Amino acid sequence: MARLEYRLLDEAKGYPLLFYYDPIDKDEISLRFACDYLVKGHVVYEKTSCAIEPGCYVIYVKHSTEEQAVDYTHTAVRRWDSIQMELREFSAEATVYPLVHTYYFKDDDDALLHLQSDYLIHQGREWEKTSTEVDEDRHLYIYYAQLAE
Repeated sequence: MARLEYRLLDEAKGYPLLFYYDPIDKDEISLRFACDYLVKGHVVYEKTSCAIEPGCYVIYVKHSTEEQAVDYTHTAVRRWDSIQMELREFSAEATVYPLVHTYYFKDDDDALLHLQSDYLIHQGREWEKTSTEVDEDRHLYIYYAQLAE
């Protein structure tokens, strides 16, 4: 088990600690390192970098000025003992992103490989990743993508 910290990217304030998880499994840290955004308490944070420090893993974030937390009405039912990842269709003009598919993983490695992949094939259609997110409010990961051209 390890320790993970989320720190605000603010050098003038000494990179203040926002959240920490201790203990946390290294597999979950890897999943979070793979995400571009964190949603927590209905606030969206954008990852700027990740670091490994003595005795601690760190994700540096800033408040997102472009993204807002969305209350999705169409979401899959939570399954116990699985990692859930939604594939959502991204559009720059949209404020809500339609749910395309929900993946359920029993293995952290499978979830991580999906989050790190630039493309996913679902029902014969190729989706190109635009960003990824860990949504703590809904206890899942989100893979935002556009249909590949």
